[in-house]
Amino acid sequence: MTTTLNIGVIGMGWMGMAHSRGYRAIPDRFWDGGIRPRLVICADDLPARAQQAQQMFDFEESTNDWRKVIDHPDVQVVNIASPNFLHKEMVLAAIAAGKHVFCEKPIGRYPEEAIDVAEAAQRAGVMTGVGFNYRWAPLVQYTQQLIQAGKLGELTHYRGRFYSMYGSNPYGQLTWRFKFDQAGYGVLGDIMTHVVDMAHFLAGPVDRLVSQRNTFIKERPLPVPGRGTHFSVGQPGDPAGTVENEDYIGALVEFANGVQGTLETSRTVFGPKCEMAYEIYGTKGAVKWNFERMNELQVYLPDEEIGHDGFVTIFGSPDHPLHGRFNPGPGIGLGYDDLKTIEAFHFLKSIVDGAQIEPGFGAAYTAARTNQAMIRSWESGSWESVSA
Repeated sequence: MTTTLNIGVIGMGWMGMAHSRGYRAIPDRFWDGGIRPRLVICADDLPARAQQAQQMFDFEESTNDWRKVIDHPDVQVVNIASPNFLHKEMVLAAIAAGKHVFCEKPIGRYPEEAIDVAEAAQRAGVMTGVGFNYRWAPLVQYTQQLIQAGKLGELTHYRGRFYSMYGSNPYGQLTWRFKFDQAGYGVLGDIMTHVVDMAHFLAGPVDRLVSQRNTFIKERPLPVPGRGTHFSVGQPGDPAGTVENEDYIGALVEFANGVQGTLETSRTVFGPKCEMAYEIYGTKGAVKWNFERMNELQVYLPDEEIGHDGFVTIFGSPDHPLHGRFNPGPGIGLGYDDLKTIEAFHFLKSIVDGAQIEPGFGAAYTAARTNQAMIRSWESGSWESVSA
């Protein structure tokens, strides 16, 4: 039996388009999953972008008023891909209307907003999803299987990082991501949230930490309204404004299970393009993964054979979770949009099954509590407990 779920998407920039492609791909990639998304309405404050998205993805309607998505009588599921400063208002409106909600991370400008949103969704009993898409890479899922099976032994060290060059050019424009009233914190909510969630997924909850931050590029050219993205670049001599949040965060962490680790992120580092990565070390083995080489996993599981002592590269294959849904053989890689398809399917499946899965707003809540501890550590200069 197939269940049709009616979808409304808010925010039709790059992320909203990625989500829409994900929903459209579900009947293909998960043809036997019993779910058929119906794209009812999309919204964007730029009329041309809303109309273009309607045509590209076959939405039945488009609008410039996001409230019409939530109020639409046919919409059962609201998908929010708007800037951070709109997350809380939009999610709370969708929850009040009794709609299931998927929202991109961090579901609020500040950790406190994310916590408020997560608690409201739990009280309302709606199903939720959050955009921690890196969890769904087949070799990340395989890493969790190795850990749960005890193949790495007892975990001892975890190193997580997300280095991205999107803010490395000093002439990159001062978009909403660099403004505190719109983005909230900088890399804390934008990409450290991914690092924290991945650490929770693989190593478990963080118990305490000590953290630091820095803003390396303190001024940026002002953007042209309605044109460009956070990758857009200005010119020398353009009018400039002040960057209001942090470019870099580093943290030493101690997990509740005793694992020791580091979490680090930067948007101004020069070199890595999208290095969302982890290294995990145990008493019997180790693994390394980097999103820039998403379909490769470095694995160290030594045996007694002379000359076999070292890391080996495993390529993604149908032997790894969900890979076979997209490609039939080993070494034939998945891409970013494929992760969004997996993410969308599991979110909709939770609605059909009536059982909340992770990552939902619960995962965003846990990440927000860890981020709060980082903020406290910036202020105190000391170790801080996540549970404080």
